[in-house]
Amino acid sequence: MEPVAPAIDTRLSPYRDFTHAEWGKLRAATPLTMSEADLTRLRGTNEYVSLDEVAEIYLPLSRLLNLRVAATQDLHQTTDTFLGKHAARVPFIIGVAGSVAVGKSTTSRILQALLARWPNHPKVDLVTTDGFLYPNAKLRELGLMERKGFPESYDRKRLLRFVADVKSGHAEVPAPVYSHLTYDIIPDREQVIEGPDIVIIEGLNVLQTGTGDEAPSFVSDYFDFSIFVDADEAHIKCWYVDRFLTLRDTAFKDSASYFHRFSKLTTEEATATADQIWETINGVNLSENIQPTKRRARLILEKGADHSVERVRLRRF
Repeated sequence: MEPVAPAIDTRLSPYRDFTHAEWGKLRAATPLTMSEADLTRLRGTNEYVSLDEVAEIYLPLSRLLNLRVAATQDLHQTTDTFLGKHAARVPFIIGVAGSVAVGKSTTSRILQALLARWPNHPKVDLVTTDGFLYPNAKLRELGLMERKGFPESYDRKRLLRFVADVKSGHAEVPAPVYSHLTYDIIPDREQVIEGPDIVIIEGLNVLQTGTGDEAPSFVSDYFDFSIFVDADEAHIKCWYVDRFLTLRDTAFKDSASYFHRFSKLTTEEATATADQIWETINGVNLSENIQPTKRRARLILEKGADHSVERVRLRRF
């Protein structure tokens, strides 16, 4: 008689799931020091994040990260004590990934503001990987303008070198700066990271690894914690189209905008254009490159149709 294989428990998961209310209780006694005016400055286009959500989702997350920063600092000090060295300053690096229009930039800005309010790590820098896109001239030369935002459109070696230098504790580490108005890298402009306690690195592809002849190390190798902002693609596409329509009536009206031509579209034309961009570029990038990295994240924020976080998934191991 053939032995019977043990049944697989489908309930097993590397993540522990929390409802909005369950996660909110983990705030403990952490005070809310953010005002409505503060939050207004941090919100992205067409995103509504309430102070209640900050208290129930982002404050518990900032508390968790504060505890992890302290534990990591203690670990580095223990290692340096063992080696007989002076304790070196090693920044705690957080990666934030997710689709275009899912709200990862707003998430990153809120976390930056909350984490900077903790006394043991007041200097928190935020760097977006947009600055590591190749300049448009280079993208045109490589035939990649229609693949902007895909992994191959980034100077990944430069990004990796930047993150490695930050993690190594270099006194000053420059990063290129990107303009969403001109849709290009700003020449001779840099963001200089100097002695941070925490660095948040936000971008579409920060959790990707690679295959074949890629470098043996990746940006995510330097992360101490990683977050993936998630939602159903149908919701994200809707948010993207709504944002495009809002920008048509605001930022695109600036004659210096790369997308100024779209400001003259009717609502029907603009909707069709946004839909086409999503189906041929952003949606493809999401399904092929971004979504497959989700399960590499330490924590997943799952959003509902109204942009609010409905479930939090924290990796067990």
